[in-house]
Amino acid sequence: MVGFLIAAPVGPVGLLCIRRALADGRGAAFVAGLGAAVADTFYGAVAGLGLTLISDFLMRYRDPLSIIGAAFLLVLGWRAWKSSPPTLRCAEGTAHLGLLKDFTVTLSITLTNPATILAFMAVFASLGAIHPGDDPLHSTLMIIGVFIGSALWWLTLSALASAVRHRFTERWLSHLNQASGGLLVLSAVGILLSVWW
Repeated sequence: MVGFLIAAPVGPVGLLCIRRALADGRGAAFVAGLGAAVADTFYGAVAGLGLTLISDFLMRYRDPLSIIGAAFLLVLGWRAWKSSPPTLRCAEGTAHLGLLKDFTVTLSITLTNPATILAFMAVFASLGAIHPGDDPLHSTLMIIGVFIGSALWWLTLSALASAVRHRFTERWLSHLNQASGGLLVLSAVGILLSVWW
């Protein structure tokens, strides 16, 4: 439940996942979402296991990491804005050459958002989910649960977006490209303003 709820808000990674579903189908979108799920699992492990060395590093370098993440989003947003509408070029089940790239991009964007670890720390603390000295098996099951919950969200989102992809005309896809590109750029600007402020 924790992994699902933290992954669920549709932000920049959600937009990228939806674009992948419309262009390449459910499989490509799910693989892209798995990058975010792996990053969520990493942050869940750091928060849940109380790995203070890593969490201190992430908090100390929160601003530079946020700037790197904003730069990723600016580039992706600009490319989305300028690109031609995605064609429905990949049949489901066909290998997509950019799967590793899609996975890596969403992993990088999520890892460069240290606010994710704060979300996990807050949720784990409020639930009393993991305490120092807990049985390692309990902590491990909690972290696996975060991955399963997050992956379930990305599976749901990619399936929903893929289910409606045939309803989109080239014109709508062009508008979606521009809208998602604009939202990615706005997300990047918001991150940069939060760092500056």
